Amino acid sequence: MENKKIILSGIQPSGSATLGSYLGALKNWASLSSEFECLYMVVDMHAITTRQVPAELRKLQLEQLAQFVACGIDPDENTLFIQSHVPAHAQLAWVLNCFTMFGELSRMTQFKDKSSKNAENINAGLFTYPALQAADILLYGTDLVPVGADQKQHVELTRDIAVRFNGVFGDVFKIPEPYIPKVGAKIMDLQTPTKKMSKSEVADGGCVLIMDKPEDIMRSFKRAKTDSETEVRFDQENKPGISNLIQIYSCCTGKSFEEIENEFAGKGYGEFKPCVGEAVVELLRPIREETERLLADKAYMQEVYRKGAEKASYTANKTLRKVYKKLGFIEK
Repeated sequence: MENKKIILSGIQPSGSATLGSYLGALKNWASLSSEFECLYMVVDMHAITTRQVPAELRKLQLEQLAQFVACGIDPDENTLFIQSHVPAHAQLAWVLNCFTMFGELSRMTQFKDKSSKNAENINAGLFTYPALQAADILLYGTDLVPVGADQKQHVELTRDIAVRFNGVFGDVFKIPEPYIPKVGAKIMDLQTPTKKMSKSEVADGGCVLIMDKPEDIMRSFKRAKTDSETEVRFDQENKPGISNLIQIYSCCTGKSFEEIENEFAGKGYGEFKPCVGEAVVELLRPIREETERLLADKAYMQEVYRKGAEKASYTANKTLRKVYKKLGFIEK
């Protein structure tokens, strides 16, 4: 166990996990514990950069944690926890804020995107949350961070912060690397296939959630935007909509793009779209049902997040004590 590399990642409880989150992250996470020491967290502290309804946030935190388990991430083999249950995240984040440059934060594309969508609430947390994300990663001596290609920028910033801190105080932080899955890393929106599927875009029908009802999933795929042609052919540049559907179908069935093209040769989008929808329904059905079963077992869910927080805190507090000592803080 000691020789395994450490992987850490987290998902915001700002809404039910998406099909994109499952195919790009959760599905892969479940298979990593045999090779890596894995820590997965519900990042509730990140969620509050936008206004949340407290009761809804509590509900979504538990739902996200239950989805981890329902997706096959065993809490006995992985460390599953809620971010705010480990205070060291906030404590280290403040330290790292003091080692993160204003210009670096200004260049973060996610800040630009989120601030443009939340013009009435461009708060300091929205600007500095990459420092909290760096704390999330560096607290655990993380080797690898599973990210989509769009999140690679944050791992690069974390590396820069760690190198800067180490340059002043010696070898304190391990320098993490991004871990980008080759398949399913970026599932696109069904209505705007040039942008990543996001739970913030549920209203336009382009996002499919793990907890969606089968009839809603089918409706989303039947309405998915494609192009004026009818040929089921993978061409990311010229046919982004149908290419996205082919990738989703491939992830659900295990079939290659070529096998899919042959299967639907001579058939149109009208036949292909419902098949993709049905494949997604059957893929998500057991996950949705198991999530609902777990949420009904409140004692078990409490046991999962308390044990996870205890285990995570042991490592996080060791790192924080080392950082505080290097900074010159007096140990209590």
